[in-house]
Amino acid sequence: MKNSSDATALPGGQTSGDDCVALGLPWLVADLGGTNARFGWVGHPGRGVEHVRKLAVADYAGPAAAAAAYLAGLQGLPGTAPPRRAALAVATPIDGDLVGMTNSPWRFSRAALHRELGLDSLQVLNDFEALALSLPRLGAAHLRSHGALPGAKGAKGMLAVIGPGTGLGVAGVVQTAQGWVALPGEGGHATLAPADDFESSLLQWVRGEHAHVSAERLLSGIGLPLLHQAVAAVLGQAAEPLAAEQVVERGVSGSDGLCRRTLDVFCALLGGFSGNVALTLGARGGVYIGGGIVPRMGDLFFASPFRARFEAKGRFRSYLEAIPTALITDTLAALTGAALAIEQDRQGAAS
Repeated sequence: MKNSSDATALPGGQTSGDDCVALGLPWLVADLGGTNARFGWVGHPGRGVEHVRKLAVADYAGPAAAAAAYLAGLQGLPGTAPPRRAALAVATPIDGDLVGMTNSPWRFSRAALHRELGLDSLQVLNDFEALALSLPRLGAAHLRSHGALPGAKGAKGMLAVIGPGTGLGVAGVVQTAQGWVALPGEGGHATLAPADDFESSLLQWVRGEHAHVSAERLLSGIGLPLLHQAVAAVLGQAAEPLAAEQVVERGVSGSDGLCRRTLDVFCALLGGFSGNVALTLGARGGVYIGGGIVPRMGDLFFASPFRARFEAKGRFRSYLEAIPTALITDTLAALTGAALAIEQDRQGAAS
């Protein structure tokens, strides 16, 4: 990366040195999940997010320590002056100064982190708010769709994103006269609904372990092992305890019939839940699947009951049939959304 004081040609004859000052560059962006924290760098206009590095959440006391480790790794690279602005996409609801992660032990003060990093500005937003903001900028190369979908770049109206990762994230983004506006929420904690007798038996078994069966309780990295146990119990089969990664690996390879059945049930439940989100938000521009679990399934996901269950809404089948669904294959989408949040904040301050 070139030094921020260097003059790199930009469209219109501007120079990156002047533009970097005007935009408050460089920027630090991060996607903080329950298992991993991804950091990235925006040093020049038009270059996007660079120098991406993934750190294990368990290896650091909090985001300040993880950010310090990331920034230390940039030392010696040209153009990596201390960041002036930062946006952190965090897997938890955001309300007030104190931020507590839902599925990790990290806790931090926004004001203290602002001071520790020496920033001009710090934004902390929900991770799926950031992922939703990225949707209008995704192209066909960043997506794999069920049927024809040229890419979210041509989408209009309302879009939704749902992501089974460590937890289950849900958000929307709506097109307004002022641009795209993200709609963060905690839809992953909505009650999960069965669609047939088998799923009713599954949820009844899970309710024996947990009073409330949310979508996240089964449709996530923390939930997949429980779903595997529930499927085994309802089928009357013995099952060894497995981690989510093992269930996916064995199910995709076909080496374990119970794991394969678990993934089919997972995709069916996810399809039904995604259809509910589409109806609730009116997401006629598309529903996009993010998170780290579904991409590991590969072709199995697209051969699964997901899409059929997405559309199976009785009198509103035709409404759902017209809504495209796609898997986000770009693992850096949330970082792109975090960078867009900084851009929107800067534009709002200037207006």
